[in-house]
Amino acid sequence: MAKTEQGYGPGMRGSGEKLTDNGNGNLYGSDPEVNGNGIPDETQVDKYGFTGGAQQTSGNTAEEIPNDVLRQRESKWLDMLNSWDKWMAKKHRKVRERCQKGIPPSLRGRAWLYLSGGKVRREQNQGKFQELDDQPGDPKWVDIIERDLHRQFPFHEMFAARGGHGQQDLFRVLKAYTLHRPEEGYCQAQAPIAAVLLMHMPAEDAFWVLVQICEKYLPGYYSTGLEAIQLDGEILYALLRRVSPVAHRHLKKHKLEPILYMTEWFMCAFSRTLPWASVLRVWDMFLCEGVKILFRVGLVLLKSMLGSQEKLKTCQGLYETMELLRAIQPQYMQESFLVHEVIVLEVSEKDIEKEHHAQLKRWKESRGDLNCKSPPRMHGAKAIMTADPPSRQDLRQRPTIIVESPLTPKTDEVRVGDTMGTRETKEDKEKKTILPSPEIVNPYLPPSEPSPLLNHVTPQGSKESLSSAEHDTYL
Repeated sequence: MAKTEQGYGPGMRGSGEKLTDNGNGNLYGSDPEVNGNGIPDETQVDKYGFTGGAQQTSGNTAEEIPNDVLRQRESKWLDMLNSWDKWMAKKHRKVRERCQKGIPPSLRGRAWLYLSGGKVRREQNQGKFQELDDQPGDPKWVDIIERDLHRQFPFHEMFAARGGHGQQDLFRVLKAYTLHRPEEGYCQAQAPIAAVLLMHMPAEDAFWVLVQICEKYLPGYYSTGLEAIQLDGEILYALLRRVSPVAHRHLKKHKLEPILYMTEWFMCAFSRTLPWASVLRVWDMFLCEGVKILFRVGLVLLKSMLGSQEKLKTCQGLYETMELLRAIQPQYMQESFLVHEVIVLEVSEKDIEKEHHAQLKRWKESRGDLNCKSPPRMHGAKAIMTADPPSRQDLRQRPTIIVESPLTPKTDEVRVGDTMGTRETKEDKEKKTILPSPEIVNPYLPPSEPSPLLNHVTPQGSKESLSSAEHDTYL
């Protein structure tokens, strides 16, 4: 498994050493070993913002999409987002196919917000995040969160600087969640989930998507005792028997419990395991189709690594098998291979629920009732929307963006306008071309170059954070 930070296991609800600056209690120090040296000018930054580490993209590990294809996909996604409820109700299959192809990078954050139902939760709870953000938080959870900030993608330019806007916003999101769900508190595996979200959206939106992931997609995963993840480990193990009998027999022979190798995979939604291009594609599908995508990814990796007698020759014992699963061969994690295998693998929501009931029955027979009473799991975006139908107002974009598809033939609008005496002068056209377009405003401009559209905003905490009001201009 590709690892650059502290590993996760069953006891991940708080550990580590609080970082201070010369013992004065200041969280944001300048230790280069812990926090890096920032990002020197000569450092090579990949297209995802990584300056090194296992997640950095190099060579041809990520698929390159032609610009004209990307523009067409962006136009289609903008059209979907402008009529999201209709697409989800009548054309969900097309939404799913477009998620499988990969969401355009410029719209990924907005698409995740809509897919997860975070957009609706945000609109229905206006001011809630700010209210939580203004509270000091439980000192116990604040202390643990502070210890974990520097461990989240330390080679990403957003989180490299101690005290930078990335770490500040990560703290805000995680602290707000402990106040939102005080009975659950904070679990270390939530930090990389929140960090991935913050790479794509402002803090308030990241908070609501995190809430949806914890409450709808993976309920109970981050509760004390980690019973839900243990139960899903047994489900994965049972499904493996059907998908790859060879791998299943090998793991059973060496008594390799699922929780030993799949905890980090599932709890972090593979964000600390796969190359970054693959992480993003998996998340596109996961937020659309639900937890079955995590099961499919896990099954594909296990089958790829342990699915034949030839492959098992190098891991004759438990230790060797664990080492193999900690260092998955790159070709099996490569974007095109992994995404294709995940799509074609026939494991459905029905299969998972059927096995869930079987494993739950076994659990009760051997261990009694679950201590954690989690809400029912929602299998993806459509199930979430069906359970709580949103209003058009909840889904409205601010501002509404209408982009003409490059595939749409030109209309006669200009000619009609001419007959009405509304022809634009050359000066009018030139004036229009120099006006700033709200769709292309960079929400993360450095403080020295404030956007005229954002001058009135005074975000909480980091100067480079965004409130939800500006997010809908983020492409």
